[in-house]
Amino acid sequence: MDKLATKAFVGLGANLGEPEAQVRRALAALAELPGTRLLAASSLYRSAPVGVVAQLDFINAVAAVETALTARALLDALLAEEKRFGRTREFPNAPRTLDLDLLLYGYRVIDEPGLVVPHPRMHERAFVLAPLAEIAPDIAIPGKGRAAALLAACAAQRIEKIG
Repeated sequence: MDKLATKAFVGLGANLGEPEAQVRRALAALAELPGTRLLAASSLYRSAPVGVVAQLDFINAVAAVETALTARALLDALLAEEKRFGRTREFPNAPRTLDLDLLLYGYRVIDEPGLVVPHPRMHERAFVLAPLAEIAPDIAIPGKGRAAALLAACAAQRIEKIG
């Protein structure tokens, strides 16, 4: 990989269709993105929905990738993968076949229309912090603190490591 590549973290989630299989397939698909290499993938986690709670539990994971793509190009590639997996967006926090979130892009803080990194709510969601801390135990979220410490503040959120 090019020495100009950036390490990024991607959150994965699904609760429609076959969520476990879809998250596993999506992890493999990340490695196929142009100029991108999969560095690590967390275990899968089952979590309760946030926001619209009258829906099935989610299967979540976090992947670390090394990419030569810009943050915007990586986000565009993630959105294209969501669509390829059948993602539709009826309303915010709706059930979904696949959700891919660009969580971190190096240590950059980006605030542009349609692109905010670090992901704006990742620091308060156990379903992101637990798998992130698993594969990057010392990672810090710019402006928020260490993922492991932030996870302790989310202890009331139901999450279960499933493999």
